[in-house]
Amino acid sequence: MNVRRRLLTGTAIAGATALSLGTLSACSGASDKDGKPQVVASFYPMEFLAKQIIGHADVRVDTLTKPGVEPHDLELKPRQVGDLNKADVVVYLKGLQPAVDEAVGQSEAKHKVDAATLTSLEKHGASEHGHDHEGHDHGDEGHDHAEGEHEGGHEHDHGGEAGGDPHVWLDPTKYAEVAKGLNKKLAEAYPDHRADFQKNTDALVTKLTALDKEFTAGLKNRTTDTFITTHAAFGYLAERYGLDQEGISGVSPEAEASPARIKEIQEIAKKEKVSTVFFETLASNKGAKTVAEDTGLKTGVLDPIEGINDKSKGDDYFEVMRANLAALKQALGAR
Repeated sequence: MNVRRRLLTGTAIAGATALSLGTLSACSGASDKDGKPQVVASFYPMEFLAKQIIGHADVRVDTLTKPGVEPHDLELKPRQVGDLNKADVVVYLKGLQPAVDEAVGQSEAKHKVDAATLTSLEKHGASEHGHDHEGHDHGDEGHDHAEGEHEGGHEHDHGGEAGGDPHVWLDPTKYAEVAKGLNKKLAEAYPDHRADFQKNTDALVTKLTALDKEFTAGLKNRTTDTFITTHAAFGYLAERYGLDQEGISGVSPEAEASPARIKEIQEIAKKEKVSTVFFETLASNKGAKTVAEDTGLKTGVLDPIEGINDKSKGDDYFEVMRANLAALKQALGAR
């Protein structure tokens, strides 16, 4: 569902996070220059999970994608490739960052965790219509999958070949599934910290469950279900809360929308009483401005949270997600 050039070829892929999971044994456990065991994450959503789960344990978490860098376009330096080889754990989301996928595949890391295997991926398009479960039920009915489904070789529809949407972290419930799976992988790598990791994971899942409830309540009384975004990253969020996402299809954030799509967006905006075109923080807002000027709509920020920088509306995942909720409530006329 990502509209970036790289993913428009039909290879919308699983959100990338490379963490090479290694054991903490004296012989096989790798460590950084400070002597601490090391986890490497491919980009912010994976880094955030790892840090939340690891907590105060004496394990260092580094990321390959520095703040302000657009993760899809990441190119690795030789030093970063070396870090992958030395890391205990590499966490990544296969398909989102081609350079990371290649480096992880060639690395000597014993524990490589593809976050896409920790939940189920789905195919989303530029126009994503959420399925409004009665009462926004977040149970297992056809949407969530039993934990066991994600292990034991169950094949998921993900990766560049299948075109699975990688943006699972934008649905708090699916992000919690990834957290539970990553907890197990980290416990395998660092068994001495298993109890602490479990405690931290339980606390994180509780916070994610509360966030899900905030979105459900906050978006309940709305005047429209439709929102328009240049970066069609919000398919899981749209599906979870019964919304309709309209991405500016076939256009990267830096490119201009086609006249035909602008006309279509105009018609959708008028019909669905849409007030706002959303852009993101890590890419140019030129596409959104073009559409807004040609449609008479306002512009706003809906952050896919692929990284945190000084332009982000918050210092971490939870703060930015709540800023996204506030933006959606205003755009959708929720009261």
